Amino acid sequence: MRTLLPTGDRTGNAAALPATKPAAEALVVLSRWEDVPVFESEAEEAAFWQRTRLDLRLMDASVADAAEVSESVTITLRIDPRMLSRIKRLARSRFLNYQSMIKQWLSERMEQELRER
Repeated sequence: MRTLLPTGDRTGNAAALPATKPAAEALVVLSRWEDVPVFESEAEEAAFWQRTRLDLRLMDASVADAAEVSESVTITLRIDPRMLSRIKRLARSRFLNYQSMIKQWLSERMEQELRER
């Protein structure tokens, strides 16, 4: 984490500063999601975000990740009914959607295969 003084919007427009913050108050800049705490209440969360902002690289990476997720393709896969039942049972025991669990397995196996090359 690092601390910056508020200077306005990205263009340097000082009029974009929130009226509730004194100009000399420093903002904490988060560069990792792990630095965001678990909040006890909405008021606590609002106070945190009033004095904290995300690093632009972290925000850009989050937007890119969301775009990648939305670019999925629908496929049809034939699976033995007994195997599908077992997969669904496993997914339920892990409180997961079975399709999400299959995608996770495929992703993990693909990474493993690529590492072993």
